[in-house]
Amino acid sequence: MEPLTYDPSGVLDERYGLRPGDLEQLGARLAKARDEVLDDVRLGRSGQPVPESKQPLDAAFVDLPDQLLAEWTRRQEASVLGRIRASGDRLARTVDRVVVLGIGGSYMGARALFEACCHPYHNELDRERRHGRPRLYFAGNNVDNDATRGLLDLLTDCQWDKGVAERWGVVVISKSGGTLETAVAFRQFLSALRASCGGDARRVADLVVPVTGPSGRLAELADAIGCTERFVIPEGVGGRFSVLTAVGLLPAAVLGLDIVALLEGARSVNERFESEPVGRNVVLDYTGVCHLMEERQGAIVRVLSAWSNRLEALGLWYDQLLAESLGKQQRGALPITVVNTRDLHSRGQQHQEGRRDKLITNLVVENVRRDPLPVGRIGWDHDRLDALSDRTLPEIMAAALAGTNKAYAEDGRPTADLHVPDMEARSMGQLFQMFMLATVAEGRLIGVNPYGQPGVEAYKRHMNDFLRSTPRDGQPD
Repeated sequence: MEPLTYDPSGVLDERYGLRPGDLEQLGARLAKARDEVLDDVRLGRSGQPVPESKQPLDAAFVDLPDQLLAEWTRRQEASVLGRIRASGDRLARTVDRVVVLGIGGSYMGARALFEACCHPYHNELDRERRHGRPRLYFAGNNVDNDATRGLLDLLTDCQWDKGVAERWGVVVISKSGGTLETAVAFRQFLSALRASCGGDARRVADLVVPVTGPSGRLAELADAIGCTERFVIPEGVGGRFSVLTAVGLLPAAVLGLDIVALLEGARSVNERFESEPVGRNVVLDYTGVCHLMEERQGAIVRVLSAWSNRLEALGLWYDQLLAESLGKQQRGALPITVVNTRDLHSRGQQHQEGRRDKLITNLVVENVRRDPLPVGRIGWDHDRLDALSDRTLPEIMAAALAGTNKAYAEDGRPTADLHVPDMEARSMGQLFQMFMLATVAEGRLIGVNPYGQPGVEAYKRHMNDFLRSTPRDGQPD
């Protein structure tokens, strides 16, 4: 397995007041933060009372890949992974469209996997070219009237009696079932699904697969519907850390992605995190460099510069992870995702000549999936590109990356490079686990509890209060 690699040499430079040895000097504190993360995992497993200072504690995501893979080895198809794979295959055989309902961590990881690992125009391909896998749509992540209506328009003519090509199903994801955006969407799409099934309750029960907590509103509603399959989000796993549970694994299985390889990638990062020293530990090195730049250089903006369109959703997933985990007590860097070379023509100007408050991390894919596409010849040379006709798009991308790093360095703008081998499931598992571990390690390093999101709960409370206390005319009682 090719590992992730991290090159911070463009940051550990005296021009920025840093030296290569500074990371090693931070090593003891980073190791202590790592130990605290691992102690959190053991505490969560122990069943002992969690001290007030540690609450909430959602550290079970750390060793979840190891647990799921161990059970898979022992029990195969009877394991959780076996059941998830079977459910994904069943939906793929039964329907041609699947709507994933969820918000935040309940959909962003699945969307990242979809965009990274599938054909970039997956939903536009015919069923044969999709290898019999359904089209995938995401809803329930906003209360946008026209977007919801638009998706329902696509599904209106889909009727069970027209055959597999016109059938659709729902994967609804919510730990509590109480998140308004997803709950409202589930009502709306459930009504449409019932109509498409001619009111057949048994068919509806087969076509709705909930992923939720062991109890709560969605669990109760699933009982009422009679859902034939459901998956439980494990205790001790928070929403934004849940991509390697059924939250992300079930949509991945629907698409036919290798969820075992996904978890193997995550497990390999766990092993490196626990055993490798600073200087070779991708998690601790990334954490340490980000911390040094924020503390010493005021780099309070972290730009994840994805050098592939297919990694934009991964960047948005990371934006939520970092913002909700560390944005507390007036702490935490501001995460921003850009996609290059596209955003060099928009945000690039600000990054090159704007405020010096940014650390740019280039997320670089080493190997493309398809054959490199050359510039080629067209019989005219008015664009003066014949000299580059044998150059390929990956070569142009590599030149753009090198040129951008050089331009930033010439103006004293720090950049680091995080290299991912490819866009296969195993590499995505490495990325997910690396970013999650780095985020919680940084929280422990700076004394911020990386779990929970009290600020988000405030808006939910006020929104619900307003809706339930304000008449339809918008005037308060």
